[in-house]
Amino acid sequence: MAITRSISGLDAVSDAAHAFFHQKWDALLKTLERRRVCRTTRGELAILSDRELRDLGIPRSNIKRLALEAANGV
Repeated sequence: MAITRSISGLDAVSDAAHAFFHQKWDALLKTLERRRVCRTTRGELAILSDRELRDLGIPRSNIKRLALEAANGV
């Protein structure tokens, strides 16, 4: 004899809320990681001298764009 458990309405709502929370939490963690990568990349490039940036072929005005691309995986 198999024992089955039916999901009550409250259990279904609880499961949906749990899934929703974890989706939002994961999205928040990804956003925070992207911001960290952007901030770190921008900081590392900003401390380079104009000569070092020129050697790399990076104009100082492109630092923000490059950091955003690094953070977004472009």
